Amino acid sequence: MASIKAKAKLKNGVVSVKLMIKNPMMTYNMAEKKTGSRDNAEFITHLTGTLNGETVCDMSTSQFLSKNPIFKFEFKGIGAKGDKIKLVAMDNKGKTYKGKGKIK
Repeated sequence: MASIKAKAKLKNGVVSVKLMIKNPMMTYNMAEKKTGSRDNAEFITHLTGTLNGETVCDMSTSQFLSKNPIFKFEFKGIGAKGDKIKLVAMDNKGKTYKGKGKIK
C-alpha cells in the first residue's frame, strides 16, 4: 500500500514542493526472483500535482525508481500560503494514491 507525504514552501513567489511516496517499487525482475511471478511487480507509473484546479506537475515514471522515492519540483505564478496542493500517483496495476500538502 502506498501513501504520499508532501511539504510545500513559498519563497519569493516560487513554490517548492518535496514529496515522498511510500511504495515498495518492486520491478518485474525483482518480483520474479522473490515470488516466481512477474505479476507481483508494483511500482509508480504516473504522478500529478494540482493547485486550485491547475496542473503544476505531471510526470510519468518507470519501474527503475528507488523504494520510497522522493520527488522535488517548483512552480511560480500561482499559489499562496495556506493553499493545498493535491497529489495523485498511479501504479502499474491501476491503483491510485492521494496526498496533499499545505503551502507554508
